[in-house]
Amino acid sequence: MDAGLAALLGACVGSLATIGAALVNGRAAARSQGDQWRRQHRRDAYANYLGALHDRDIAMDAVFGALQPETPDLRDVDDKVHRFVALAREVHRAAEVVILEGPFPTVEAADRVARASGDLSSVMRRMVRNAHAEDFSQKVVDTALAAERERALYQAVKDFRAAASDVLGNAN
Repeated sequence: MDAGLAALLGACVGSLATIGAALVNGRAAARSQGDQWRRQHRRDAYANYLGALHDRDIAMDAVFGALQPETPDLRDVDDKVHRFVALAREVHRAAEVVILEGPFPTVEAADRVARASGDLSSVMRRMVRNAHAEDFSQKVVDTALAAERERALYQAVKDFRAAASDVLGNAN
């Protein structure tokens, strides 16, 4: 084999190795960018969900606050309930995005938040119905039950935050 052919073969092998390395590096960079894009979309979905939960929970607290007087102002209670319902719809919309973005641990944690929210809001709805019926016989019991369910909801939200943090790679 003459020196010119050996040089040509060496150049071809070197070029192929360079192209192969560039291809591998390009795929790794694309995968990394895709992972970053997915992480950003999930982070946005989780943050929107937590923000919607926060706003809704403040509205629920306002309903409970309006129910506290011995004789609640029913118009005020109803206004606060309407605000709560509107914000609850926002939570459901945000939860749908969490479900789409996944993965399963965050979806499962969001489901636990939804169940805990439903448990607490059922007490709130009963208290509103009883206020309209001027039946305050269960108010003390329902207030205690609401506090217990509020703690359960807080824990479920805390668990969702931990699951979201794990998925995003922010675990401590």
